[in-house]
Amino acid sequence: MSQPFVLPDFYLPHPARLNPHLESARTHSRTWARQMGMLEGSGIWESADLDAHDYALLCSYTHPDCDAEQLALVTDWYVWVFFFDDHFLEMFKRTLDRKGGKAYLDRLPAFMPMDLADGFPEPTNPVEAGLADLWARTVPSMTAEWRERFAVSTRNLLNESLWELANINEGRVANPVEYIEMRRKVGGAPWSAGLIEYAANAELPASVAESRPLRVLTDAFSDGVHLRNDLFSYQREVEDEGELSNGVLVLETFLGCTTQEAAEAVNDLLTSRLHQFENTALTEVPGLCLEKGLTPDQSAAVAAYVKGLQDWQSGGHEWHMRSSRYMNGDARPTSPFFGSLDGVLGTSALDVTTLFGRQAEARKRSFTHAPGQKVGPSLLPDFDVPYPLTVSPHVAGAREQSIVWADHMGLLDDIWDAEKLAGYDFALCAAGLDPDATPEELELSTEWLTWGTYGDDYYPMAYGRPRDLAGARAATEGLRSCMPVDRPGDGALAARTPMERSLADLWERTAGPMSPGARAAFRRSLDVMLDSWLWELHNQAQNRIPDPVDYIEMRRFTFGSDLTMSLSRLRHADRLPTGIHESGPLRNLENAAADYCCLLNDVFSYQKEIEYEGELHNGVLVVQNFFDCDYPTALGIVDDLMRSRLRQFQHVIDHELPLLYEDFELDEEGRAALAAYVAELQDWIAGILHWHASVRRYSDAHLPDSLPHGLAPHVDSEQVDPPHTDPPQGDPGHGDPSHGGSTHVDPAHVDPARGAPSQVSSPQVGSPYDGGPQDASGAAPWWMRPTGAGTSADRVRLPAAVGEAVRDAAEQAAAAAPKAAMVVPRPPTGRALTLPAPRVAGCHTS
Repeated sequence: MSQPFVLPDFYLPHPARLNPHLESARTHSRTWARQMGMLEGSGIWESADLDAHDYALLCSYTHPDCDAEQLALVTDWYVWVFFFDDHFLEMFKRTLDRKGGKAYLDRLPAFMPMDLADGFPEPTNPVEAGLADLWARTVPSMTAEWRERFAVSTRNLLNESLWELANINEGRVANPVEYIEMRRKVGGAPWSAGLIEYAANAELPASVAESRPLRVLTDAFSDGVHLRNDLFSYQREVEDEGELSNGVLVLETFLGCTTQEAAEAVNDLLTSRLHQFENTALTEVPGLCLEKGLTPDQSAAVAAYVKGLQDWQSGGHEWHMRSSRYMNGDARPTSPFFGSLDGVLGTSALDVTTLFGRQAEARKRSFTHAPGQKVGPSLLPDFDVPYPLTVSPHVAGAREQSIVWADHMGLLDDIWDAEKLAGYDFALCAAGLDPDATPEELELSTEWLTWGTYGDDYYPMAYGRPRDLAGARAATEGLRSCMPVDRPGDGALAARTPMERSLADLWERTAGPMSPGARAAFRRSLDVMLDSWLWELHNQAQNRIPDPVDYIEMRRFTFGSDLTMSLSRLRHADRLPTGIHESGPLRNLENAAADYCCLLNDVFSYQKEIEYEGELHNGVLVVQNFFDCDYPTALGIVDDLMRSRLRQFQHVIDHELPLLYEDFELDEEGRAALAAYVAELQDWIAGILHWHASVRRYSDAHLPDSLPHGLAPHVDSEQVDPPHTDPPQGDPGHGDPSHGGSTHVDPAHVDPARGAPSQVSSPQVGSPYDGGPQDASGAAPWWMRPTGAGTSADRVRLPAAVGEAVRDAAEQAAAAAPKAAMVVPRPPTGRALTLPAPRVAGCHTS
């Protein structure tokens, strides 16, 4: 059978190495698999199948330094997981038996007890027998924390097979973001990372195991493993087995391109994830070890873990090129530098030519963006949101009270004033997000939006431009001190700056009435949002456009969506079974809604952020950088992604929530509570769209006057200076009325207690963007042009063409909102407040 595409050139910075205990692992794995009933008579494998797949070779490449006993155990784990994959395929995927598959999977966690003294059930098939044996042999040498983490990743790997089965049942191909998230669970690479801790004697300290740098390392590793596997297994999975869960098929469908073009795009994403891995390992992990005060032994364990992940990438590639399980007929290296080594074990991942060309250009683009390029008015697609808008009748009072509050807290003394804050109209946003709020609740929601957006404006100006990461961390710790979990009212005692005082006030009013558990959950949501601001500054200091996957996942936090949804979840917590909000369908629902609104914000704010703020964190820019394409093409792709996420949101409601009702055996009250939560998320989407279309923060007609004081004014093309990568040392012309009237943040007028830098200057301005076609060196490939089935060019338009009509309609809607009968039908139980705390439905924006 001919191959459906030619394998691309892979990014392979490290050669694979082979464990010397390969043959003993092969012998042991054959014996063990036969003892577990996985070979003759199983109906799945014969001895010849196991020999051809050669999982001992996989483990010898991916774990080159462990001893013979460790290698044998790790190999048995891989034999087990691949047998499970094939067993589940034959028993349930081919027969489309979801009910039987769920019953099968529900039994497996019992074979992973935290305490071996609890024993195991009697195995009924080879998968259960193998899991019991492996668990008993592995966990005695690992801590309780590792056992819990590894059990979770194993359960994810097993249970998310139901997601694949559901998609096969419906003939549905996932969208790219959904696919990456679910592939991590079902693909097993996080599970592999847990085994690396065992095999490399590198168990992660509990204090850092859940930190962002370690999580990103594991996720980037996982995505690299899975995307590589998708390229090698496309022919077997898609053409032979009828699988729909393959990254090449996902991009082929989403982009409307050929299989070869989709394979190249998948490989580009694989390269980007490996670049993300390297950047995190080199720029974030060392600082993490210092920040957490790790001992030398603990730091060495973290370093060994990073090395183990690196070894797995190289070794996994080598095995894919040699295993009969995969399409690898043309996968041998052709490098003139290493042609004489072709066929020598461990050298096919030693092709330094892949460090240049396409991969190197992609890395270079990420670090060489010139901020301040003139891009003109933001292009806006048609936003086909199907959910009706409901606006609180209390919006006018919240609007007035929130401005008074901001002034009292000192938030209008530097980058904002009352006029700018009135133009941002956060009350209108809160009124759409939480239309059933009482006047007091709506005021509180508006003030959370005010605080969050102020911080989002302030951090890049005060700490990002001078690259003062230490100052930003100190300021962030100051904010954390204003949110004590045990005694919420004590936060005001630690508050010194306007941001701290306003946060302490909001924290006491919101978290004070909560239960201790709910308060801790709320605090975690605020912590991850603060961490995400530091992540943005870290990229800004490097002048680095984020990797697409890292951007999407962090954008949910910088946007404040996790904060919003955590409060909504808490309102319904006592009416829903434990664990339901951690279930796959609910997480999918929340992430789809968050991604739609985050990208919506990026579309509206493109001109503001790229032309005036020199921002790097915008989804359209991230897509431009990744595909090396122009602005309209990138916008078409972002629009398609938004639409696919909105379709997924509705798909979960229509198809996955009914199954969740059954899986959790929800009664009428529980179903009503879940339906009310879904209605809140629909309000969330509709309210955010309405606010963006209505306010003066983003439209070309109101820029730059609506920008915070201190941002760069518009610069004509004749005035453009060459881009600089070093931090600017001053901006004597800044604040000149001839440059748009933007006001410079004078350090002499900034409260020293804020921790502001000694100089806050405008970003350097690069070459203007003319909006025309790119030349040959920068052109997007023809298949990425907005002409195919996977693009949305026909929906993209300039605001100037319809801008006045849009603004008029938005203003009319806002004026009529308190009287309009725009009400979303809700379950009989409605939105009854179940917590004594005021409801907060805010997120902050860029």
